[in-house]
Amino acid sequence: MFGWLTFWYLAIAVVAMDNAMASQAFMPLVGMNPDEDTARLITVIVLVVQALLVVASTRLLGMVTSAAVAIELGIIVVVVVALAAVFVFQGGGDLDNLTSRGITAGDSDYFAVGGGLMAGMIMGLTTLVGFDSAANLAEEAKDPFRSVPRAIVASVIAAAVTGMLFLIALTVAIDDVTATSTSGAPIATIIEDRLGPVMERILLSGLACAMFGAGMVVMAACSRQVFSMARDKRFPAHSIMRRVSPRTRTPIPATILILVIGIVLMVALPGDALIQLIVGSTILPALIYGATVILYLAVRKRLDRKEGGFSLGRWELPVAVSALVWVVFALFVLVTPSDATVPNLIVVGLIVVGGIYFASMLTFRREVLETEPALPSEV
Repeated sequence: MFGWLTFWYLAIAVVAMDNAMASQAFMPLVGMNPDEDTARLITVIVLVVQALLVVASTRLLGMVTSAAVAIELGIIVVVVVALAAVFVFQGGGDLDNLTSRGITAGDSDYFAVGGGLMAGMIMGLTTLVGFDSAANLAEEAKDPFRSVPRAIVASVIAAAVTGMLFLIALTVAIDDVTATSTSGAPIATIIEDRLGPVMERILLSGLACAMFGAGMVVMAACSRQVFSMARDKRFPAHSIMRRVSPRTRTPIPATILILVIGIVLMVALPGDALIQLIVGSTILPALIYGATVILYLAVRKRLDRKEGGFSLGRWELPVAVSALVWVVFALFVLVTPSDATVPNLIVVGLIVVGGIYFASMLTFRREVLETEPALPSEV
């Protein structure tokens, strides 16, 4: 069930990220007016290109994603330094923006459950999920028991620090809060207002590259998730989805599945339905993390310890309990608002479908669930 929900979260996340790249970075970069249909067409094209790159080579994937991370960090540093310089030498920034509620000043639900404040507090969860999805490529990493956890922790810390500085710089630089809040591409609006159109184009180019790389990582992670479940005969059509190209050594059918899902979502779902699906997908990682932490707490004393592997030592239990408390809070914020009914039903539907497939395995292929999955070297 964990794998099933993770698969759907990642598959939806690819579409959400690529669509955001199209509407918030690429279209403003090339001077296109905001248009949902155009953004969807660009998203489909981006999905196809990403799928081709993911299928082509794992090494190429690593090169593209490494470049994307470097570009992303470079963008953040350049924007923060440039905006700080403008604020110091030219003035015009407003520190009061950091405490202003802007266009939500009259919203009585701002501090309520599901309101703007709480929604903003749990947005960081998506950052963790983004880096954590790289763990699905652990079988292709060197010394994964040590390198993958360290990379995830270091990435989240770096993203938290640089991301906070980035948001502070952008917020202080806002000149017209109302106009920026209602803009179709608020980041582009702020950068153009403060740094000019040339710098805006340069930074939007970098932003588009970074978001492209991030979407590509999520697609690769999702395809590996499908492959690993299919390899263990625990995914629909597993005999097809477990196939790996002998030439590129990548799971081509699994990658094509992610591409097809993305295209179907872009073509078939209207705007409101797509938004509800994306909102529903935000509930999935909280469920997955919560269930994982509970399972870990239940069996932690029986787990083997890998010599030289990553360990929190004496902080292991306090961190696990704190994580569980935070996930419960996040779930409470996500599922209790009145407008969360449709997203909640979407999640329940995915769980029911996954439960039906699990029941079919339990009834007709019980040996699949009772057999230890094969090690990569045994496949």
